Amino acid sequence: MTAANEAPQSPDLSRVPEILAIGRLGVDLYPLQDGVGLEDVSTFGKYLGGSAANVTVAASRHGRRAGLVSRVGDDPFGVYLLRELDRLGVDPRLVAVDPALKTPITFCEIFPPDDFPLYFYREPKAPDLNVDSAQLDLEAVREADILWLTVTGLSQEPSRAAHLAVLDARARRTHTVLDLDYRPMFWESASAASAVVAPLLEQITVVVGNREECEVAVGETDPSRAADALLDRGVELAIVKQGPRGVLAKTRTETVEVPPHPVDVVNGLGAGDAFGGALCHGLLSGWGLERILRFANAAGAIVASRRECSTAMPTTAEVDAILGEGK
Repeated sequence: MTAANEAPQSPDLSRVPEILAIGRLGVDLYPLQDGVGLEDVSTFGKYLGGSAANVTVAASRHGRRAGLVSRVGDDPFGVYLLRELDRLGVDPRLVAVDPALKTPITFCEIFPPDDFPLYFYREPKAPDLNVDSAQLDLEAVREADILWLTVTGLSQEPSRAAHLAVLDARARRTHTVLDLDYRPMFWESASAASAVVAPLLEQITVVVGNREECEVAVGETDPSRAADALLDRGVELAIVKQGPRGVLAKTRTETVEVPPHPVDVVNGLGAGDAFGGALCHGLLSGWGLERILRFANAAGAIVASRRECSTAMPTTAEVDAILGEGK
């Protein structure tokens, strides 16, 4: 078993998570053949997936106590996900079992280095979008050192109302993070997403997104202008992913831009979630902004060099090693 697939100890259920994420959880079925369409794939690997879930796994790999608020179906895939969260060191207590909806499945195609089409099977609705206010632990929401939300969770009710309740309870405590995570298939239109997301930015302290997602949030694709627009809305730290140009981050007193960490890409999916988990670790460690970004970039690069997402999340030692800090 590789280091990336070794399971940490079961989560400590006696304490509030340092990092509490709310959002997408499902099963990833990824082909074990590259460069062919799904119609020609004969074997698949099964993995825990979903952006919010992947971020919690990534944070757990860095020794952080992470918990997830989500839902699964009352089916074998739901059983698998609850077991896998626990195996990977994520507190699953706030993951409910939905009695009516099936656990979602996501397929991808792998055409390295930069084409990884996704096919979401979430009809008629994914259980994670049925998270409601009654399911929330508002004490954990208030006390967690980092609260991680995604735009996908705002796309439908009752999940949207639950997210609003979370933001009200959180009262803009540091660090309240919004992963812009805009997926067009989950929204009627980009303008519909903008109408929901834009008013909430004043309740957020950290925003993470790529250029296209920033356009949805603040109407800007230029990284510097997008970051400025986010800061103007009250955000304290704006992080804009620029693809091959690396990552730009701004606060009101500092601007940092770091290049990407070069790797031979196997599957680019999940790299952003590895970045997110590493970002959480860096923020909680009190690192400077440049160190955080370099560490998060390297974590994302490691996952891009591996096939799967959740079980590919690197340890701190693995990230330090490719940065030359572990020697």
